[in-house]
Amino acid sequence: MLDLTKIARQMQGLSEHLAAESVASRQRLEIAQKLMVEASYRQEELVEIQEKWRDRFIFSVPTPVEPLNSCIDIPVPPKVHTVIATDGSQISPSHHEIAYCYLINIGRVVFHYGQGRYPLLDSLPEVFYRPEDLYVSRQWGIRVEEWMGYRRTVSEAIALAELVTSWVESQKEGNFQVPTLALVDGSLIYWFLEGLPGDACDRILPPILEAWEQIRLAEVPLIGYISASRSTESLNLLRLQACPHSTPNCVVNCGDADEKKPPCQVFDALRDPPFWLSILKPGQRTPLWKSTMRILNLYGESHQIYFCYVHVGSEIARVEFPAWVAENSTLLNQALSLMLGQIQKGYGYPISLSEAHNHAVIKGEDRARFFAFLEQQMIKAGLKNVGISYKETRKRGSIA
Repeated sequence: MLDLTKIARQMQGLSEHLAAESVASRQRLEIAQKLMVEASYRQEELVEIQEKWRDRFIFSVPTPVEPLNSCIDIPVPPKVHTVIATDGSQISPSHHEIAYCYLINIGRVVFHYGQGRYPLLDSLPEVFYRPEDLYVSRQWGIRVEEWMGYRRTVSEAIALAELVTSWVESQKEGNFQVPTLALVDGSLIYWFLEGLPGDACDRILPPILEAWEQIRLAEVPLIGYISASRSTESLNLLRLQACPHSTPNCVVNCGDADEKKPPCQVFDALRDPPFWLSILKPGQRTPLWKSTMRILNLYGESHQIYFCYVHVGSEIARVEFPAWVAENSTLLNQALSLMLGQIQKGYGYPISLSEAHNHAVIKGEDRARFFAFLEQQMIKAGLKNVGISYKETRKRGSIA
């Protein structure tokens, strides 16, 4: 039985800890708010400092491209519009199954509003079993399961581009044009690429950028929606404001690994969403920021990533888009308004993304049906001794 007395003492300790952390969080927030007011008065100077000393920072500082004190209202979405979204899931390979292979399933969604058109709600599965699919990543020391995740990202982008291209072409044939949004779940900054060898990165990033280029040529804005973001990227600009040194050369001034923490971290542990929650009203966005993450050097000029934070009512969401969206006010406003409409329809989260996820996700019974169907096909092809390992057999049964 549980010792309720001990649990009560531990819960009291937890409550005291959370109370103390709440006080510290308010103090950090007040410090950051004060620094933001100061930084808004010298924004141009801080941008110049950022551009001059960028290679000496030990953290990434994005470039604000609008006034820091901006709280911009997002326009209401038009009644007639279309939203396209994709999301992916997978079945991982296992040596205990009847065949060593993996499956990637891409959920596809196209919602037409105010047009009297049926929506598209389906999934696109693909089985990978060839040696070049299963073992190519071993030369770079990358596990098959990890490589499968990267391939899924590529498949999501390609499927999205195909849907966008098909929809835009159908509009040309009908001589009409409907405001459209292409939406993906998660960041457009693929951090995992930083740790990959060049040859491996060349297998992943180029097809994604090619898909993005097709979306750009179709003149459909692309958005990456990030819920519950833990980023501190925009607040990093305030570290320049808080820097006590005459020159913000982090490598020289704060490069000692034995130092507890840099003096600019006066609001350490505060993240972007709670900060902007204290400033924005529902339906408003922050100023635009251009990310300066090193991995973006591989993206090319037109696909550099910009971002902003949006108060969607239920949370502060981080929204990312390529340069060709950020630099076109018409596309940007269209994208943000349609995104906000999706969140309202989805009661706090874009309904197109949740539906794409639901159609992509592979449940336990789906996995069992997949391998059962695979077994039938292998037997039909004349293969013998088809079966799972003894370990897997025992796991599926019980003596109880």
